[in-house]
Amino acid sequence: MKGAILHVTIRGRVQGVGYRAWVEHHAAASRLEGWVRNRRDGSVEAVFSGPAEIVANMVALCRRGPPSARIEAVTGEPADAGELGLRRAGERFSVLPTV
Repeated sequence: MKGAILHVTIRGRVQGVGYRAWVEHHAAASRLEGWVRNRRDGSVEAVFSGPAEIVANMVALCRRGPPSARIEAVTGEPADAGELGLRRAGERFSVLPTV
């Protein structure tokens, strides 16, 4: 299975509903690498790295989100390994501060 790195933006009611913690939980359970953070525009962005099929499954999960989230749109673009450098040292998947 070939690896993939995808930069994803999730829009809707995705802040204040535990979305980042939910993403972190599912990404860790899937053994993905990457990060998630809130953006000041109200969206959430994430980078997922791992086997292509597992990354695709994670994006599909993001379209549902936690129970109190209301997802309006999920977009993804291929990313490069440099984006993984935003993770905290020693962490496989990080929750980063808002930008």
